[in-house]
Amino acid sequence: MPVSLKHGIARGYNISNLEQIESLDRILAQVTRPARYTGGEWNSTVKQWETTPNRIALCYPEVYEIGMSNLALPILYEIINSQQDALAERVYAPWLDMETILRREKLALFSLETRHALREFDVVAFSFGYELTYTNVLNVLDLAQIPLFSSERGDRYPLIIAGGSCALNPEPMSDFIDIFAIGDGEEVVLELLDLLRAYKGNKKAMLEQAARIEGLYVPSVYTVNYNQDGTIRDIAPRSGEAMRKIRRRIVNKLGFYPVRPVVPYVEVVHDRGIIEIQRGCTRGCRFCQAGMIYRPVRNRPREEVIAAVRKLLDGCGYAEISLLSLSAGDYPDIEDLALGLAQQFTGRGVILSLPSLRLDSNVLDLLELLPGPRKVTLTFAPEAGSERLRRVINKNIPDEVILDTLRLVMDRGWRKIKLYFMVGLPSEMIEDVLGIVELVSRIRQLSKSSRLHVGVSLLIPKPHTPCQWLAQETEEQLSPKYDLLKSGLRREGISLSWPDTRVSQLEAALSRGDRRLGRVIYHAWQKGCKFDSWTEHFKYAKWLEAFHDFGLDPRFYANRKRNLGEVFPWDHIDIGVSSDFLVSEYHKMELGEETPDCRYGECNVCGLQDWEL
Repeated sequence: MPVSLKHGIARGYNISNLEQIESLDRILAQVTRPARYTGGEWNSTVKQWETTPNRIALCYPEVYEIGMSNLALPILYEIINSQQDALAERVYAPWLDMETILRREKLALFSLETRHALREFDVVAFSFGYELTYTNVLNVLDLAQIPLFSSERGDRYPLIIAGGSCALNPEPMSDFIDIFAIGDGEEVVLELLDLLRAYKGNKKAMLEQAARIEGLYVPSVYTVNYNQDGTIRDIAPRSGEAMRKIRRRIVNKLGFYPVRPVVPYVEVVHDRGIIEIQRGCTRGCRFCQAGMIYRPVRNRPREEVIAAVRKLLDGCGYAEISLLSLSAGDYPDIEDLALGLAQQFTGRGVILSLPSLRLDSNVLDLLELLPGPRKVTLTFAPEAGSERLRRVINKNIPDEVILDTLRLVMDRGWRKIKLYFMVGLPSEMIEDVLGIVELVSRIRQLSKSSRLHVGVSLLIPKPHTPCQWLAQETEEQLSPKYDLLKSGLRREGISLSWPDTRVSQLEAALSRGDRRLGRVIYHAWQKGCKFDSWTEHFKYAKWLEAFHDFGLDPRFYANRKRNLGEVFPWDHIDIGVSSDFLVSEYHKMELGEETPDCRYGECNVCGLQDWEL
């Protein structure tokens, strides 16, 4: 027996898949970055396939380097593998060269840990973090030799599950997914395992039971009815057992956290240790979906954070640890936490980073406490170029606070600054766009030796936000704004990144789409669309063809303003933030009125105050 096959059996392979293993060993030499597919990384968990009855494949539908930076999969990976009778293995979207070889050799897409074909698993679970990975999901299923449509998958095929932020509007992918997990996954994953134990081999019964569990959405037991104008009349359960509203799952506190995550062989996008110190945000930025769908705020205790950092350093060998939060400066006693970490780990040459800092007077004291060199890039997001427009989006930071903060930051030695802005915001005028140029120019004058980069994104009116009723601006509306920014900022010698407006339109259409888009996604994939977030692979013309093939138009979903009474495709998904609150915020947005952070004042009655957590 070849040495590689003996090694494979020791890692949990079984005789039935040794032929595939031998074929894969042969083809890995033909692809770029073969370490994307080899598995065997430090801290990976390999269980015996034959003696572990419940088998789950976890997939992030992007290449390995991006997927390994996702936070959700490591949490689920350790929770599932902590169960004696269950195993979790990983898979990512193969790059084009590997796909070509798999199709040529008629080999099925496989897991990293034991190289079993995905169709041999009981469950394939996807994490939906970005709408432009939807065609990758179909490509993964097809390469796994699993039927794409849920209606075509009988008991002999795996159950297909999806979760993540995009699952908060599950409808565009509802033709392909058996069960959506809505909200936090730490608890509901164990309930899904219980379903698997009880109903394996009887998918119909499993789906019937899943539809009764809070936080699980089974699209096949719901019917969507449309009005003549293409808007939705209602989304109704077909069975009395299914819930009319799917209530988001929320964990009461941040408990379990992986402190020995898998360490990749190749450099990944976020090549650092990560500890989530806080989940949720109450700042209430009106464009920010994460700020709505991850409420309420839950903090990890200071002692747990310090212990987790120590274990990450000891178990993974990282030189940088990122303290993850939507607004790290809002963590209670963040200065004490930073000081405690600095005192314990400075001597080990550790860099501690806070990726989400608010521009205010407290940021400098916090940065001074962090160990590590000041060569790192600091990122701040003023979002809008005028104080008026920042009030509209409820990110009310005065220009002088921005300038004073950055002046102090640069005086203390930080020279690399990234600034993020948005265009296409509600009530935005040309004066607001010129305000970006003026504000950045004033920042440039603070330090001629500093390196400034300005990143501009377009407003995507996301579900479950006060912006969900807005129309996204068209390319014709946005082009003059880009010309102003390009001429103004480049004259100052500042680098500018501007998104592809066609990509942003597609993202808006998919994020606000209904069930009819399943056919569009499928036909776009058939026409060759995949890796749509990669500039060199984005095929806008093919997407337009796919829309038009079914009499649909991306502008109907992306560039159309909604009235307040319209039924949204996601109205049956209850995230806890009430529609009354979102409507109130929409009206305040029109008036340019601020809503204070409820952690520092009165309750804003967003809806979550009534939930028992």
